[in-house]
Amino acid sequence: MRTLSPLKTVLLTLLVVMALAITWRAVGEYRLIERMWFNWQVFWQSSDAQALGLDDYEVVIEARAIEGLADNVSALSFDPDRKTLFTVTNKDPELVELSLEGHILRRIPLTGFGDAEAVEYISPGIYVISDEYQQRLIKVHVDDDTLFLDSADAEQLTLGMGAGGNSGFEGLAYDNRGKRLFVAKERKPVQILEVRGFPNLDASAPSPLEVTSSKRRDAGLFVRDLSSLQFDERSGHLLALSDESRQILELDTEGRPVGNVSLSKGSMGLSKSVPQAEGIAMGDDETLYLVSEPNLFYVFKKQ
Repeated sequence: MRTLSPLKTVLLTLLVVMALAITWRAVGEYRLIERMWFNWQVFWQSSDAQALGLDDYEVVIEARAIEGLADNVSALSFDPDRKTLFTVTNKDPELVELSLEGHILRRIPLTGFGDAEAVEYISPGIYVISDEYQQRLIKVHVDDDTLFLDSADAEQLTLGMGAGGNSGFEGLAYDNRGKRLFVAKERKPVQILEVRGFPNLDASAPSPLEVTSSKRRDAGLFVRDLSSLQFDERSGHLLALSDESRQILELDTEGRPVGNVSLSKGSMGLSKSVPQAEGIAMGDDETLYLVSEPNLFYVFKKQ
């Protein structure tokens, strides 16, 4: 039996160690085990559970630059009353109203909002904006006459969840029937919180504050980060957007995975991959709207 020379033994050992290191990094960083489990659950779900049918969407507006915004576009929310979209910028922070074609309708300067990363429509004229660094949720009122917003004048909720900085609150979604606000924690760990009692919409009857999470649901999120959320009132399903994994995930009412779609080139008719998806919103007719840094606008419709 031939034996390897000492040099070959060392080289073989190094190759094995490198292979193990690469595999370990892939399993940890790209969450391969979670992804395999997610796909396994999706495979065994009834097709009826996939209420939104993400695979049926095709891009109709792709990577349209939002003229007037150079960069740092983050988050997206559909206003069913105004039939417009709202986004925020986190450098020289502003609340920006967009048409459904991605054109700027107005810009509202934000004072004292820190790193504004998400905005969510709650009810007519009422929105919540998140401050990622300080992990604050800030309730604001906006009407046709609003010229600026100052956080000092607003109702606020601070949630210290361990990791600050760029690992804070990246996405918001609101369940109007259940009166709960979903909050996406970007990473360390990837997590979806449910907040009840904020924002308070009836000053005469305040609701007790309750913050919960689902370990089962969070464990099934194979994505490397969360950048935005969207709640669908019709099905009760939640969409979770990940920019680093270039994925949109669909979770049912129990938090179980029932579908996903890629934001990479070739998927949904995309000619190029979405570079850095930061916000997702759904219109009354189930049209999906998406923004990507630096200032790109997308529209997807069911075909």
